[in-house]
Amino acid sequence: MKLTNNPQLLDRLAGSYALGTLRGGARRRFETLARENPSVRAAASGWQSRLASLNELQLAVTPSPAVWRRIDNLLTAERESQAALARKPQQTGAADPGRRGWFGHLGFWRGATAAGAAAALLAIVAAVQLRGQLGDQIGALQAQLSATPQIAYVAVLADDKSAAAVLVTFDPKNKRLTLQRVGAFQEAGDKSLQLWALTGTGGVRSLGVLGSERLLKLAVAEDDVREVPTLAISLEPKGGVPGAGGPTGPVLFKGSLIQKQL
Repeated sequence: MKLTNNPQLLDRLAGSYALGTLRGGARRRFETLARENPSVRAAASGWQSRLASLNELQLAVTPSPAVWRRIDNLLTAERESQAALARKPQQTGAADPGRRGWFGHLGFWRGATAAGAAAALLAIVAAVQLRGQLGDQIGALQAQLSATPQIAYVAVLADDKSAAAVLVTFDPKNKRLTLQRVGAFQEAGDKSLQLWALTGTGGVRSLGVLGSERLLKLAVAEDDVREVPTLAISLEPKGGVPGAGGPTGPVLFKGSLIQKQL
């Protein structure tokens, strides 16, 4: 099959050649075709130009010392290759500059060097982007961890028959007291449940009035629950009563407030 009759295959081979992924016998055959056929040379040259211009599309990135050493090695190799090509005709006396053709031109080797530098730059940009993505993932995990409640206090409030009615947890990081109804009790429409902290010295302090929902969250500082041995819930008139006077209705549920050790 004649390569020039298949533009798509020619373009793929030229791209692979410019990228350096075309190797071995296939690369040598392509070079032979390029020396003999202007269309093949033009396809390879076009790919090399495109790769060499990629560095103009990238954001400025400070390369590492290893990248500068690699570029310096490529430039040194180019100079040595040029010197070797310049010495070869004088040493053999039989070399024909015209036979070197396209592959003997300085522009070809400069294009190859630029392609190598562009590939190195692309690798740097990919590494920087990967580092940025990892940073975003770490930030998201940290935010998720920060939003996760840290339960430091727990209480199960039960009735006089030891039937659990309300589960209470406290998150000091977010200053949030969470009450979840686990029993079947439901107050009448003209009544409200009110939560109280019973201190060890016999004092009583209101922590808030419960709504009718099954899950309720109250904003409470840790000082309001620290060293509070017992929580209690009383049945009060709609909207609750002032906290200073203590409960006015019957205490329906109570339980010990326990500070977690882990």
